[in-house]
Amino acid sequence: MTDLATLTTTQLRQVLAIKEQIETLQGQLDSIAGGGEVQSPSTEEAPTPAKRKYHMSAAHRRKLIKALARARKIRWAKAKGTKAKPSKKDWRSSPAVRAKLSAAAKLRWAKAKAEGRKTL
Repeated sequence: MTDLATLTTTQLRQVLAIKEQIETLQGQLDSIAGGGEVQSPSTEEAPTPAKRKYHMSAAHRRKLIKALARARKIRWAKAKGTKAKPSKKDWRSSPAVRAKLSAAAKLRWAKAKAEGRKTL
């Protein structure tokens, strides 16, 4: 919009005349609508929100959060000048536990095969 100080007097008069016309038309519109707001008909349809192209599973989100936390810990350790301890635990079972699990699985399969099933 232009600065009003740079307009000539004739231009300012035209601006005032147009503003007065707008106010009178607005008053007529309000009287027709009973004082309520009148919505102008829209020629465009409302835009539909874009559909997400991907979905991250909860398990993947947890892994991502843990990885980010590990990286953050390493960055802070580097900034402090200390060495970060790895926070990842070794979740592998001992050989004795694996042997027990294997025996239990073999027992389940033997029972299923004795009944003539091909699946558990």
